[in-house]
Amino acid sequence: MTVKIDTSLRVLDVVAASVFTWSLSRLARSVRRRARATCLKGPPSESFIFGFPEVLMAAPDGPEVYEAWASQYGPVFQVPSLLGTSRIVLCDPKAIAHFYARDTTTYVVTPPAKFIMGILVGRGSLLTSHGDVHKRLRKSVTPAFTVAAIRTLLPIFYDSVYKTKVAWDNILENSTDGAIVEVQEWMNRISLDTIGIAGFSHDFASLDGKKSAVTIVFEEIAKAQPCSAIAYIAILAHLFPALLRIPNPQMRVTQMLNNSMGMISKELLERTKKDNKNDASGGQKDKSIMGLLFKAGNGGSEGHMSEEEVLTQMKLLLLAGYETTSICLTWALIELCRDQEAQTKLREELSQIHGDPPWDQLTNGLPYLDAVVHEILRLHAPLTEAPRIAIEDDVVPLSDPVFTPSSPHPVTHLSIPRGTIVTVPIASINRSTLFWGPDAKSIQALAMDRQGWHPETGKGVTGTSAHIDFC
Repeated sequence: MTVKIDTSLRVLDVVAASVFTWSLSRLARSVRRRARATCLKGPPSESFIFGFPEVLMAAPDGPEVYEAWASQYGPVFQVPSLLGTSRIVLCDPKAIAHFYARDTTTYVVTPPAKFIMGILVGRGSLLTSHGDVHKRLRKSVTPAFTVAAIRTLLPIFYDSVYKTKVAWDNILENSTDGAIVEVQEWMNRISLDTIGIAGFSHDFASLDGKKSAVTIVFEEIAKAQPCSAIAYIAILAHLFPALLRIPNPQMRVTQMLNNSMGMISKELLERTKKDNKNDASGGQKDKSIMGLLFKAGNGGSEGHMSEEEVLTQMKLLLLAGYETTSICLTWALIELCRDQEAQTKLREELSQIHGDPPWDQLTNGLPYLDAVVHEILRLHAPLTEAPRIAIEDDVVPLSDPVFTPSSPHPVTHLSIPRGTIVTVPIASINRSTLFWGPDAKSIQALAMDRQGWHPETGKGVTGTSAHIDFC
């Protein structure tokens, strides 16, 4: 008995010493990093353990919290993070441009985000790769997203719209007392069927009432109730990524989604292989995004993708295309219902079209539609924030000098040491009154001649598309 107690104590001693050593090394690296970094103003810490993420969790509108901090502490500031660490927040146009110019080279996806994306779509996706691997993958997928490639897919989008119109007409005709249409559900169907045909030459037929395995899993994710314990685990995972491996309901559903998308992707990939063989022997050419990706995977050049990488990009395309498209479509209808004047003006412009507008008219001949689309993306960015970690030291230029707590003179550049987490609050910037004026929270498409950034600043990008859509 005594031997067992001594053995267990020795094990606990080793574990405690290991944790202490690891914590001490993390603290030492944090101290060295702070010594090399530019000291910035920022909000005080309300929790040493969780820092600012806990504040954002409790806030009804996270982007407004960032906007208030930017107004109080300046266009670049630091916020307290986990266990006394901090991260840099960029709201300065010049700094943001520099940041994104070095995305995937100097600034890469954080380890927790990379881990979660690995569970969702697998390793080696375009979103989580960096450096030469990212360049190779991006070069491989570029042919699938050229104007010429997208132009050929335009009829697919019109077909989805016509199917929805017919379905809604039938619902209204068969209801004597009116009907309630679940718009979000129908936008999900439009998104899935469109991305299925355009991306993979596969009709999920959700607009016809058919449910696929992917649809069922997406619905389960949407119905899942938020859990505060899992939210705190996700926060702590920025310092302890191993916590994400703890089994939980969200992770189970996420794995189910990956499995469902994996099965569909493999099935579609095999069919694409057969179609390409038929194409080589004079059959019909596959013009879907998947068909072009498959050709990239068999190009034989240095930029080609392996079959595993092709499958990963397929799952990424399905995941990103489905969710973002359906949500943006839903918000577009909501905002047009809120702004009747914008809805009327848009209807008048579209009513002048006879039949389906060709590509050139759709992209250049409908200015108000273009303005409304940009405004929806500004107000409801698919990605609300873009945290990255610096993998090398960097110097970030600023539009205007800022004062720091440690220097009586303003600085024109920020020193960002390796290991620093830097984030751009996309949703906050896109709706900031500092850049967009007092009506920044509503559609500004009625004033298309307005500067993209607030006229008083005189900086940044100009025009109706001067916002950050997706990064």
